[in-house]
Amino acid sequence: MTTADNRKLHTQTPPTMKALVYEGPKLLNIRDVPLPGLQDGEVLVRVALAGICGSELSGYLGHNSLRKPPLIMGHEFAGVIERCTPGESLFRAGDRVTVNPLVTCGECSYCASGRSQLCADRSLLGAHRPGAFAEFVAVPGSNVYLLPDAVSFGEAAYTEPFACAVHIVRLLALHPSDRLIIYGAGPIGLLAMQAAHVFGAGDVVIVDRNEARLEIARELGGIGVTELEQLGPQLGSGFDAAIDAVGAGVTRQACVKAVRRDGRVVFTGLHEPDSVLPINDMIREEIMTIGAFAYSAEDFAAALAWIGQGKVNLSPWTVTRPLENGAECFERLIGGPGKIAKYLLQVESR
Repeated sequence: MTTADNRKLHTQTPPTMKALVYEGPKLLNIRDVPLPGLQDGEVLVRVALAGICGSELSGYLGHNSLRKPPLIMGHEFAGVIERCTPGESLFRAGDRVTVNPLVTCGECSYCASGRSQLCADRSLLGAHRPGAFAEFVAVPGSNVYLLPDAVSFGEAAYTEPFACAVHIVRLLALHPSDRLIIYGAGPIGLLAMQAAHVFGAGDVVIVDRNEARLEIARELGGIGVTELEQLGPQLGSGFDAAIDAVGAGVTRQACVKAVRRDGRVVFTGLHEPDSVLPINDMIREEIMTIGAFAYSAEDFAAALAWIGQGKVNLSPWTVTRPLENGAECFERLIGGPGKIAKYLLQVESR
């Protein structure tokens, strides 16, 4: 090799990709960033579509301690495998996939017992490591799921949030005769309502101040109201189970108030870190409460299977925009999305 060739080798520009980078509160910009390298057991996914999660909105506003700039967010996504590390035998380039973005150790007692979401070493794509608001993302092969032929990238991008809903409803152990109330008609609330229907629940009441979102809930077969008084005194109380998909003190208290004695409440919203609850009443009435964080691998697999079976669908209320319009979509979601359940960012590789 000549001196000139050697100099050229050492001055070549490393490969880069386009990414939407969170650089500070309310600051998202398209940047050229280094292409991810692969560790043993990882695959490189060319991202097709990535959804914006409510937790990323709080990160965008600077209110989420997990999301520190500079960061490539994005954990709800689907795409195509671009490259695998040597020894990866389950997948090959060209496979259509979605990814469980919750990376865990796979060895602790929680992972071994099917509760990997509680792993002490868990990390999340788009928070603890680069996410999917980019042309490519590196992910562990063990977290990759092949898409059924009939499932589109847009449908597959819903697997992660629907897995959250599956986990929530599974924790409630619903019976077909149970009356369920959900506070919050955002994506998780709407998906939890659909998951409850899959589990056999009949009438599901969903409460939200956003009338446009309530229209979606009604079109999906729910009973959408802005306040319980609209149901009348006989129907506005005594629920068997409740879900708080908001995470505010007022909605957490409302869930506890809405259920009957021996009722069950799942808290999943993370809007406020602390809340005052009527603990004495909860004790006297034996109201059971539980937190729901993320999902297990079983929940994720069930979510993808049910999407493939057509048991959940938010496509009519989903809007797709180019990755370059990501900041605009974040602002729209914060300012009021109207009758839109989810924004998906479309990534077009160069």
